[in-house]
Amino acid sequence: MKITQRRILKLLLTALLLIGIILPYSAHVKSKKNNFALRGIKGWAWTPEQYLEEIPHLGKMKLNFLMNCYLSMFDIERHFWKDVRVNRWWLPLSNDKRLAYEKVVRSCQEHNINFCFSMNPNLSSERFASPYIPADVEALWQHYYWMQSLGVKWFSISLDDIGERGSDPVMQAYLVNIIYHRLQNNDKQAKMIFCPSWYWGNGKDGGLSYLTTLGKALDPEIYIFWTGDEAISPRITRQAAESYRDTVQHKLFIWDNYPCNDDAPTMHLGPLTGRDADLCEVTEGYMSNSMSKQNRLNRLPLWTCADYAYDPHHYDPDRAIERAITNLSDKPWQARTLRYMVENYPSNLVRGQNQLYNPVRERLINDLKDGWSTYDVSWYPDWIEQLAFLLTSDFDTYYKAEYDTMMADVDWLRSELYKNRKFVLP
Repeated sequence: MKITQRRILKLLLTALLLIGIILPYSAHVKSKKNNFALRGIKGWAWTPEQYLEEIPHLGKMKLNFLMNCYLSMFDIERHFWKDVRVNRWWLPLSNDKRLAYEKVVRSCQEHNINFCFSMNPNLSSERFASPYIPADVEALWQHYYWMQSLGVKWFSISLDDIGERGSDPVMQAYLVNIIYHRLQNNDKQAKMIFCPSWYWGNGKDGGLSYLTTLGKALDPEIYIFWTGDEAISPRITRQAAESYRDTVQHKLFIWDNYPCNDDAPTMHLGPLTGRDADLCEVTEGYMSNSMSKQNRLNRLPLWTCADYAYDPHHYDPDRAIERAITNLSDKPWQARTLRYMVENYPSNLVRGQNQLYNPVRERLINDLKDGWSTYDVSWYPDWIEQLAFLLTSDFDTYYKAEYDTMMADVDWLRSELYKNRKFVLP
């Protein structure tokens, strides 16, 4: 009996020893992140209807984060988004817009998507928000209080692309801190992401003084949006992420400006490329910026962004885009058409182009520069037109915005060919 008890005691001691070894090892293994905890999308000046249409697709892509574009909070229904009359942040939103975005929030909650409310008070605005003017703080706070009352946990303030005026990092940090602390006072789970005026690069080559000052003045719990090595980045590297993070001394959230087109008449449909596999070990979240009107075909590149964000260490662009095509096709001929679309509107990242790059128009320009006659390339607008009709034939009018983009290209191509025509006498 004593021998049995000794054996049991020995086994227990061995088990405890193993637990003492395994648990710390497991904790170490888990500390190496396999993906981004927050994975999502930002709509570019999307309407409430566009957000509502996309939310059910996010879960299928294993995404869990959606941020409204701050342009969506502008009066884009009546003014161009760069018009200084468009951003009247100090006024309450119209009742119709409030009701529409309350539906967006509820839909996110129903689909287990973290909705992030975003505003930029100092872009395209006649009146800059100042933390030193109580009326400005109260006017900005009304929007965040409204969203928090709906159960929203994630918030963002952006002060990017505003020029010299209002770019003082101490003033910016003070404004963001005030709103964040008010949110925290109401709900300790409230999170804030700030998009600074210097939001790209390694933090050393440019913006060093601004970012260092900002990092010290900003509440340490606030995340920072970062677009990568560049504003539109063919590559986003771990080295640049670590350098930028070490400069600003805050947690980073990647704002990837792909496949956005800033409402230009173009599309970027190829797979995401050029993102380091271990970025998730340096940054907390990943957010893809969308095309503007073409939110439906935006799902092609978005599927690849989602694949990358969920499993960056095993991400393969070719496999990802083929999976995206399969997911968006019910019939073999639909998949064929989508492959044609990707071939003709590939990723702008491969050639290091900006969001305005149009591969269809660029191809004609380059062909003419290379000495091709207008007769030699006269087939090209006809092919894009046939592809547009094929898209309509296979998917009916589902991709209308995309069809309109292609037909605008057809008109441009024919106009360009006409301007460059050469009459040859017999």
